[in-house]
Formats: sequence, structure tokens, C-alpha cells
Amino acid sequence: MAAVYQVGDSAGWTSMGQVDYQEWAASKNFHVGDTLVFNYNSQFHNVKQVTQQGFEACNATSPIATYTNGYDTVTLEKLGHFYFICGYPGHCQAGQQIDILVSSPTSSLSPSPSTDQTTEPSAASSLYFSYNLCWTLGVLLAFCLSGFAY
Repeated sequence: MAAVYQVGDSAGWTSMGQVDYQEWAASKNFHVGDTLVFNYNSQFHNVKQVTQQGFEACNATSPIATYTNGYDTVTLEKLGHFYFICGYPGHCQAGQQIDILVSSPTSSLSPSPSTDQTTEPSAASSLYFSYNLCWTLGVLLAFCLSGFAY
């Protein structure tokens, strides 16, 4: 299930030095389909998605994308790095930049190696599949039921 992250948590997207965005990003595990929410005062900030070179040089002159409404959402649609900076003069240099690394989800349960050469799944992988299926169906059911509660 995709996660939604507010960049900088309650401090949001700011140049006031309240958030170490690299530390913030390093404490998260981003996956394809997750959403970033940039919350900021649009009179003083913006969000520019840039290349690695633009990120390293704090150069926003040729952005991949520009966001300016103050409550911007970006869906992470592929694996790899996503680089964001504030395009206002001096803000990136003051630390208003973030490198988001989107990685593949890893399984916490992996099937044990089997000496049996059959094509049947191992008990561990069957259990893992059943657990994930039940969890997913339970979440979907809860989501559906909560929609009818209002």
C-alpha cells in the first residue's frame, strides 16, 4: 500500500533551518507509488524537481518540474533518485533541498531454500502470500466500510 509523506513533517518545506532534509529522507523507505506532500508558503518558496547536477549545484534554471501552489503532491513513479530544491535565491544553499531515493520493497519473509526440485511453493512462501492477501483484503474492506460510515 502506498504511503504519503509530508516533507519535513510538521515543519514542512522551509529554509528556516528547522529540518535537515537529508536526515529526514534517510529515515524513510520510499517506494514506487508513494506520494510526497510539500507544504509551504508559496510567497516565499517553491519546489523544483531537478537533475542530480542541478541538485548538487543548487541550480534551478532548467527544472524537470516546477511546483508553486504551496501544497504540492508528487507521486514517486519509478525507482531511483528524485531531487528537489527550492528555487528562491539562497534557499537551496541554506539546506532547502532533498534527495529522495525510491527503492524496491523487500520482503521480511523469504522462502527457505528447498532441496526438493518440485515447482510447488514452499510453506513459507505460501504462508507469506496468504498473510499478504489477508492483510490486503482486510485493509480494503476497512477502507470500503469507512467510506460508507459517513
